[in-house]
Amino acid sequence: MATTKKIHCPLLGLHCASCAARAGQVLGELTGVIEANVNLASATVSIVYDEEAITLDQMRQAIENAGYDLVVGDLEDRSIEAKRQEAYRWLRNNTIYALIVGAVVMVLSMYNLLGAYNAYICWLLASYIMVVPGWAFFQRAYSQVKSRSLGMDTLVAVSTGIAYLYSTFNLFFPDVLRSMGEEPHLYFEAPAMIIAFVLLGKFLEERAKGNTTEAIKKLMGLQPKEVVRLTLEGLEEVCAIDRLSLGDRILVRPGEGVAVDGIVLQGHSAVDESMLTGESMPIDKSVGDRVYAGTINHDGVLTVEALSLKGDTVLARIINRVKDAQGSRAPIQRLVDRIAAKFVLVILVIALVTFSLWMWLGGTQGQVLAQALIATVTVLIIACPCALGLATPTAIMVGIGRAASEGILIKDAESLEQTKNIDTIVLDKTGTLTEGKPKLVDQLWFVPEELQLKGILHALESKSEHPLAKAIVAALSSETVGYPPIEFSRWEYLVGLGVVAEASGQTYLVGNLALLAQYEVAPDTSMQIRAQEILSLEQTVVYFAREGELVAVLGIADSSKATSAEAISRLRKKGIEVWMLTGDHEAVAHRVARDLGIDHVKAGVLPEQKADFIAELRAQGRKVAMIGDGINDSAALATADVSIAMGQGSDIAIDTAMVTIVSSDLLRLPELIHISHLTVRTIHQNLFWAFIYNVVAIPIAAGILYPFTGYQMTPMLASIAMTLSSVSVVSNSLRLYRK
Repeated sequence: MATTKKIHCPLLGLHCASCAARAGQVLGELTGVIEANVNLASATVSIVYDEEAITLDQMRQAIENAGYDLVVGDLEDRSIEAKRQEAYRWLRNNTIYALIVGAVVMVLSMYNLLGAYNAYICWLLASYIMVVPGWAFFQRAYSQVKSRSLGMDTLVAVSTGIAYLYSTFNLFFPDVLRSMGEEPHLYFEAPAMIIAFVLLGKFLEERAKGNTTEAIKKLMGLQPKEVVRLTLEGLEEVCAIDRLSLGDRILVRPGEGVAVDGIVLQGHSAVDESMLTGESMPIDKSVGDRVYAGTINHDGVLTVEALSLKGDTVLARIINRVKDAQGSRAPIQRLVDRIAAKFVLVILVIALVTFSLWMWLGGTQGQVLAQALIATVTVLIIACPCALGLATPTAIMVGIGRAASEGILIKDAESLEQTKNIDTIVLDKTGTLTEGKPKLVDQLWFVPEELQLKGILHALESKSEHPLAKAIVAALSSETVGYPPIEFSRWEYLVGLGVVAEASGQTYLVGNLALLAQYEVAPDTSMQIRAQEILSLEQTVVYFAREGELVAVLGIADSSKATSAEAISRLRKKGIEVWMLTGDHEAVAHRVARDLGIDHVKAGVLPEQKADFIAELRAQGRKVAMIGDGINDSAALATADVSIAMGQGSDIAIDTAMVTIVSSDLLRLPELIHISHLTVRTIHQNLFWAFIYNVVAIPIAAGILYPFTGYQMTPMLASIAMTLSSVSVVSNSLRLYRK
């Protein structure tokens, strides 16, 4: 049986969309690799593979043979970041050297300042740029050609190599071209400045791309590296977080970050959970409350018992979720990948055709060969697969990162893209629109042995996780202190109905009218009147029966969340139709809907009926989002176009839905839709300009304007244009943070 595993690894040496496409292809063709998604913007790869069929070292070797570097092993995030910083410093230093030396070459080429030695000094300085700052392009180009995976490095190496060799040949053998009627022109400034500008573009691009991962860096920076641990003797010791064990007690002082998920054993304080939930107000914490890694303690000292460590904390799960999402591909990216995979080969063919046409049609007398070579070099340089490759992933990374900073966790790029199309939202009531903390407010008992039955009801409901059951347990706990424990020979939860249990030979029912009807329990007229009185107060009614006889009617109320009405109003202003779907009674459902401004209500539905209703909406051509708790509404969530789970703290259903709103605040819902619209629009803008740039720039570089205006673009201008195209795409994506 295959044992699949998913990992995220840094992938160094990527310089364009063709590089990313080739690296993904190399990994995807390996036996045992199920899926490989390369993200050019973050320079990472997400790999799903069979551990029994292939090893990480085999993948690393395959990638190395293709000219890239796959960083595998148990490296800390800080070690990986150190490797990236080292590569960044190398790029920065070589960019500076190339720009300074290239500028000197350009000045000397324009003005003969050194007389007879001028051309030779230009050759020496250009040679330095080719061999030192530019050598990496030739190394990578060689690897790419050897592995039949052409990329941007191939274009740079071929274009600068042609210009450099042509100029070097003319410098040392000028009479050869003169004998052919051509002037032996020197273009040492072309390869020098091309390499300088390409390096500058990569440097600016890396700086900009670094900002796209700001959300992940902030999340990773939340967890302290050291903590104060309390020994068994009560002494304090400073301890690295890696040395903590489950059950350890740690001390969290005012202003310090919480290092683990745990429970407060001692103390009282306000804790800032904004980086996890997006909630701006600190939350009071005291003995028995849960605290989470990455949150900040405000004003009190807390003693916390560690329940989850490092990789198992809510923070770690959120970081992994965001990494997964940022590394995923939007549907539109698949088309871009197919184009990028063939892009360089197409450009090489266009460059060859350009050279042939110039030689055939001719240009200025005595300069045909020079003009043909310049046009060829310009075509090779101006073509930019980088802009195409960065258009989608940079926008996705920024959009998902911004959502994460708002307490919205998006599963993948496709989920973000789908959210834009939502026109109908279906909301569960309990825990979504309401607080999900119902309280028992009314009790009507019809038999004298009330206390004994309360003990049985308390014991019966204690086994249930349903919010209504918890409300009953909380209310009856103080009244049943000391009541002997009850052993149930049968205890069964019937979805959408309630609970059936047996103890001491008697059958007990707790649930709704449908449950009573199923077991043929018929309340008399007076009981029905009393139940209607509770319903008239717009409370949820729970019936308790014993041996076919109704013994009690309970009224439970749940208040709406403070932000629900405003969230619904914002959604309606966006033109979205809002439905409330609940298993609760009609009267209760309509009261909540009326208070919150919801026009469409469907009450008294079972979980499977919720899924059927969503299927009906989709059959009408609607794009439906379902918002629920991710557990009771799992069938409905799975049926919707976009599934959104509401969750808080350690109970968030991170792996259940396409989107998880950590804080359970519905105001995050219109924000999610806003971010989705902005991100998809930015992707379309990026792709439009990347395509238009190449469609317009390549013909001009080839010389299409020369017959009409006499204008021929220079390789230096082409390298500047190529640089600006990549940087502009990344910069446009970064604007998402400010919109």
